[in-house]
Amino acid sequence: MEVNLSKWYTFKRWISSRFQRISGKHISIFILVYIALGYLLLYAANETHLIATPEDYLYYLLVTASTVGYGDLSPETSIGKWIVAFLIIPVGLSLFAVAIGRVAGVSINYWRRGLLGIRSVNVKNHILILGWNENRTIHLIEMLLHEEKNRRPIVLCVRAEMENPLPKDIDFVRTKNFTDNIFASRANIEEASCIIIDNTEDDITFSAALFCASRNPNAHILAYFHDDVLSNLLQTHCPNAECIPSLSNEMLAKSAVDPGSSVLHHELMNSKKGMTQYAVTYPISAEKTTIEGIFYLMKNRYEATLIGIKNAGMITLNPPLTKEVHPGDLLFYIADERVDVFQW
Repeated sequence: MEVNLSKWYTFKRWISSRFQRISGKHISIFILVYIALGYLLLYAANETHLIATPEDYLYYLLVTASTVGYGDLSPETSIGKWIVAFLIIPVGLSLFAVAIGRVAGVSINYWRRGLLGIRSVNVKNHILILGWNENRTIHLIEMLLHEEKNRRPIVLCVRAEMENPLPKDIDFVRTKNFTDNIFASRANIEEASCIIIDNTEDDITFSAALFCASRNPNAHILAYFHDDVLSNLLQTHCPNAECIPSLSNEMLAKSAVDPGSSVLHHELMNSKKGMTQYAVTYPISAEKTTIEGIFYLMKNRYEATLIGIKNAGMITLNPPLTKEVHPGDLLFYIADERVDVFQW
């Protein structure tokens, strides 16, 4: 008895392994053969009501193979009952189980590959974040999610051995090198609208910024540096790149002289708490005006305070009221929430 059970389990494992190796192509062929053979046999058995139309026949096969069995269609002849009992039901059940298992396996594998960051992302006009700094990166992503409010998808790219930290909110790509062409294709760098590079090592940030600029010169590239040397060097090669220096020393000095400055600057940057600094481009179609007109318009209509302007590549904070504002200038303002549409 034990020998027979052993042989049975061995045979069962062999059958199971063979089913797992069946490709999707072979499963499709088996299903087509099953449908054609079942049709011919039922036709020969004069079960015309089961195969009256293609819709009726496929409906009967599906409800039978899925074990639903409504009973509205069933064989009437003796030969038809034998065909259904020994072909339609057992073979249909097996193929249905294999097909459902294969679809579930493919779906799980696709989801798992995305969680591990080993499949390509299918997004455009997205924000790319290159680098992982644990809580700081999580905080950055949370602020971007709040700021963007589903306007642009976010893709996190890391070199660390980890899984997607926010699988419900962002896409995820894992790589060994931020200057790899395969990685560039998987992260779809060419279609990104903004690329944020933040690594613990400045040389990795520098090389990644140069690589991204070469693949997508139109993207808004932001690079965080601990040292100003590489920051200045990057701006020499990539004038359009915006380098973010470490402001810890400046913040300490400012808070020592003017207590509370660190809290103020933190609130200005934190879009999830209180008043925050935003920016808007003065429309190309608008007429030339002055800071005075823009200042009072923002304050009276939107409870927003104008604090600066960027024109001709220069930023002016607290500009005089007589300063001219030209179409295309960038205006910086403080408000409780971003104003989506200004009525100029």
